[in-house]
Amino acid sequence: MKTSEKVSCNDFPCIDIIKGAYIVPDVEIDPSKIQAIMISEAAPANTSDYYYSEGEPLFQKTTVQAFQDAGLNVSTIDELLGRGFYFTTAVKCGKSGYSIGTGTVKTCSTLLRRELDMFPNLSIVMLMGDVAIKAFNEIVRRRTGKRVIPPGSTYKIRKTPYYYGDIRVFPSYLQAGPSFFIEKSKRKMIAEDIREALKILGK
Repeated sequence: MKTSEKVSCNDFPCIDIIKGAYIVPDVEIDPSKIQAIMISEAAPANTSDYYYSEGEPLFQKTTVQAFQDAGLNVSTIDELLGRGFYFTTAVKCGKSGYSIGTGTVKTCSTLLRRELDMFPNLSIVMLMGDVAIKAFNEIVRRRTGKRVIPPGSTYKIRKTPYYYGDIRVFPSYLQAGPSFFIEKSKRKMIAEDIREALKILGK
């Protein structure tokens, strides 16, 4: 199964995105084997940098490095898929400016909800950055009336275990893109969060 066969945007109502950079995972997966999902901010402005693009895309490079920092011996996204990790973005288009508006996050969270519903055996959801946290909170709020991740700086709240049903939810930092190599303190915390997720999964 491919996510792109189940999840799509038809009308592109958002105003602060690059429609030409719209992308949904087009990789063949067995949803029942996915145990953990890592959700980053938005699709890259250049779709060749996306997780599942051919060659050595930037999102793959920084994400694989994050798992290596956590002590896992992997070199590709395909290897991580084989270990039960799936990667996607909260917003399916590239962003046109520095930030992404609340309206766009809410609108695109409906696509993310359909995507998450594909996976019956999830144990872990990793929210990589504020946009991912907002999108996931929006999904849960529509279902329960409450958020999962409380407001506050990520570094202050990330050590607390959060759950959505039986799913452990991690608020963390953005691992996809060039900022990963620049912000070394965040890179260390990302590795700590991945290491904890791996421990829970017994990887």
